[in-house]
Amino acid sequence: MAIAKAERLMNLALCLLGARRPLTKRELRDSIEAYVEAFGPGNRAAFGPGHRAPFGPGDHATGRDESFNRMFERDKDDLRELGLVIETVENLDGETGYVARRDSNRLPPITLDAEEATALGVAARVWQQARLAGAASGALQKLHAAGGMPGEEQRVEGEAGQYGTTLEPHIPAREAAFEPLMLACRDRRPVVFDYRKSNAARAEKRQVEPWTLECWRGHWYLAGYDRDRAAERVFRLSRITGTVRSRAAAFTVPVPDQVTVRETVERWAGESATSSARIRLRSGAGYPLRARATEVRELDGGWDELEIPYGHGLDAWLVEFGPDVVVLEPAELRADVVDRLRAVAKG
Repeated sequence: MAIAKAERLMNLALCLLGARRPLTKRELRDSIEAYVEAFGPGNRAAFGPGHRAPFGPGDHATGRDESFNRMFERDKDDLRELGLVIETVENLDGETGYVARRDSNRLPPITLDAEEATALGVAARVWQQARLAGAASGALQKLHAAGGMPGEEQRVEGEAGQYGTTLEPHIPAREAAFEPLMLACRDRRPVVFDYRKSNAARAEKRQVEPWTLECWRGHWYLAGYDRDRAAERVFRLSRITGTVRSRAAAFTVPVPDQVTVRETVERWAGESATSSARIRLRSGAGYPLRARATEVRELDGGWDELEIPYGHGLDAWLVEFGPDVVVLEPAELRADVVDRLRAVAKG
């Protein structure tokens, strides 16, 4: 329903912008496919004086015309709220016409500084594995062509007096659940999906009110309200199996502010540490772990001992390093990692 309305508004806007003269309601009704499909061709008697209706008394032309008039007025008001300047002109026959002149609806030049351009570039790269990759790439090309993106001469000069190399961030969005969840977060629609925890053999159905998606350490997470557990939860998208199905029902709990949600994702993903853990790490492996280590001690046999911050979700992260990591303490962390490895071995 929302897509159909958006398409109808877009067609109406393009029709008004492309017209060389003001168009009457009847002409717009006959020109826009959505109006023709919903109400049929225009009844001239409904749009101005001096026109005879081609319908007989038994037809429902009057009702269709009234319905069209109401929809057209709503569409026109919606376009004006979106910023389109629509002029109303009366022609020689006494009919009211509508036109959106290009000079009145021209956007000002778009100019971005280096930080804004970088942010847009990062946002566009999120869609490299998604269906909107072509649209995002095309939008960036148009900004470049229009001069809205800073050129090479606007790069920031480094301390050594030379221009540094440009780092191109890469944010993958390969999970099939990414797009439906992103749309559900935007539209505030509850979702249902099957979710398999890392230490579970089978997936379980979850009913969630989605709040936001966050990317942490190369993985996407969904933060939201789990209806079955009546609590806030975070889900890793790579563990969602099957199809994400959206529901038309409204949210039952208020959505927290963005900062709180981000802190929740970081806490559940292991960012917020509450204590320390000791692990053995194979030499030459696990550089992300080494970057977080507060203490590193070399051992014999090609191993190192590290002390790293320990928070919720660290067990899931350590499992990703497979045989290169051995947990020494605390005991509960070691047990959690072993349970996860056993679940992976069982498939």
